[in-house]
Amino acid sequence: MNNSILAETLAAEHGLTKTDARKYVDSVFAAITSAAADGNEISLNGFGKFKIKDQPAREGRNPANGETIQIAASKKLTFNPAKAVKDQLNG
Repeated sequence: MNNSILAETLAAEHGLTKTDARKYVDSVFAAITSAAADGNEISLNGFGKFKIKDQPAREGRNPANGETIQIAASKKLTFNPAKAVKDQLNG
């Protein structure tokens, strides 16, 4: 599923135009992205939690020549599904 299909589903279920539904979908993802960029945890009841985790700097290898390289520290967004989602996925 992608943003367009999600917007089409939203439009069909709620009697919206596809354009309006796409704006709503984009707004939701923009709000999640903004909250994550501010370092906030995003908790969606019944769906799951998005959390920011720090990835420390580490050594890696260049696959082309095998040289050791430094990989910079970074942040990553993780997702932990809610129990209801896990139960539905695992039947």
